[in-house]
Amino acid sequence: MLSIRKMIRDNGLKPGDVIPAETALSTEFGVSRTVAREALRGLAALRIIEVGNGRRARVAGPTAEALSTIIDHIVHTEQVSVMQIADARRTIEMRAVSLAALHRSEADAQQLLKTIEGMYAAVEADESERVMELDILFHEIIARASGNPLYSIFIDSFRIITRQTWAIGWRARGNLDAWRDNIKCHERVAQAVVAQDQNEAERAMSEHFDSSVMVLLRAGIK
Repeated sequence: MLSIRKMIRDNGLKPGDVIPAETALSTEFGVSRTVAREALRGLAALRIIEVGNGRRARVAGPTAEALSTIIDHIVHTEQVSVMQIADARRTIEMRAVSLAALHRSEADAQQLLKTIEGMYAAVEADESERVMELDILFHEIIARASGNPLYSIFIDSFRIITRQTWAIGWRARGNLDAWRDNIKCHERVAQAVVAQDQNEAERAMSEHFDSSVMVLLRAGIK
């Protein structure tokens, strides 16, 4: 796998560029086609390359899939706790929201506001799954608006853990007023980003995380 990665770098290949076929790789590196095939499979599992549907392997674009799998694994094998994940996420999102306030486009601003409207509508309709998906989308919009693709990868990678803990927080809040208050926290973040107020965006995001962490702690999550 290291040889193929070096070949990608040495040849200046970019996302979407085609990787040489198994036969060419086996000849170039002096290995069997089986070894070349397994190396490609390993790189595909890491999302370094894309393989599928009879197409030639290609260099993959940035994705959170591999990191998401690692995070899911280390949480469920109790190598890190949900609260440790929340702490790391808070650090990342505080910087991301500050950059989003600085760099957001008009399209980003409108998408954030539309997401908040959708969350209010979904909570009034008692559609918790819809609120959750919009909540996840809200944070991913901020990550993209930051202008740093690494923040998108980091924040997208938390999606699987968020889906596993979100319902706990929803139930712990327990009533419509508390659910509305949670959306108001998101709304204050959105308004600060739209206004391009970095300090207020950071303050609102900090308030949002304080609230979310306290709810999970009261629900017994550690």
